[in-house]
Order: sequence, then structure tokens, then C-alpha cells
Amino acid sequence: MTAPTEPPLLADPAELARALGVPVDDPDMLDTLRRASNRFRGQVHHSVHKVVGDEVWLDGDGSTELLLPAAPVLARPLVDVDGQALAAGDFEWSRRGILRRRCGWPDRLDAIRVVYDHGYDPIPEDIQEAVIDQARIMAGTMPGVQTVQAGGETVTYGATATTGVTAQWSAAVEAYRVGRGDQA
Repeated sequence: MTAPTEPPLLADPAELARALGVPVDDPDMLDTLRRASNRFRGQVHHSVHKVVGDEVWLDGDGSTELLLPAAPVLARPLVDVDGQALAAGDFEWSRRGILRRRCGWPDRLDAIRVVYDHGYDPIPEDIQEAVIDQARIMAGTMPGVQTVQAGGETVTYGATATTGVTAQWSAAVEAYRVGRGDQA
């Protein structure tokens, strides 16, 4: 059994290291960038980075369209229905992650196996910028703390730091979340 590999970071650690004034191999900075990358993946509901040969099992609902769990789709997927491979002419596919079959998909659980390539390589700039921005916020704040006072000095974190999202982050999540496809 092979141990699962950690997904790649969604932004360049050197860029965050420069912004924070720390070495590029700083473990806290790398952990923060990893957490920001994972948070982005969680909010868009797919891996974002390029994945080759991803195998998924889908539940059919009797409709003519199925939505793959990640986009963009990079090449024609291989599709099996009830263990039988479909020919290229038996279904249509889109880069946005839609599979269409004119005669419909079976109305059964785990009836459709799809092997496909999806994701981005390189990661789009707007995703990288949003992840770097989020990591900078995460690195500069203490969770749950809005105001810190020491002696006569008081620091109050802005609403962004306490709520955890920026407009840039929200726009990138909306553009890349599953069901929206490649709309960025």
C-alpha cells in the first residue's frame, strides 16, 4: 500500500517568504502556505493542481448529464458503465467537467467509473495571489484574537484578519469552485 502523497502548494513559497521576511525553508511559513492551499482546495471542492489518471466512481440518476468532481478536464475521459467501456462516440464531455450521454446514465449507485486528467499546471495567477494573501493574513494573526495590548501599545486586527477572507479570496473561490468550471 502506498502512502498518500501531500498535494502541492498552490503558490510559490519564495513569494511568501519575501513578503514575510523569512527564509524560503522556514517551517512555520511553509505550514501556513500549506494550510492556505488546503483551505482553498476545501472551499472550491477539488484539488486545483493537475492530476493525471484520477479514478472516480459516480452515482447515476437517470439524467443525461453528470458533473465530474473536478475541472478543468484536460482530455477525453475513459468511462465505464456497469463494467463496460463506452466508445468515444457514446458520450460527450466538456472541459468544464460535464459528461453527457443522450440515452442517459443509469439510475444506480456507483455504476459509472471515470478515469480522467484534470486541474491546472501552472496554477492560475489569481489563485496564487489569493493563497499568498490568505497565508500572509494567517501568518500575521493569532487565531481568535482581535486585539492585543502590551503596556501602552494596542494592536487591533482588521476585519479581514478576524473573518479570514478577502474580496480577492472570495472572487477566486467563486471562479474556481466545482460546478462553476473554468470561469476565471
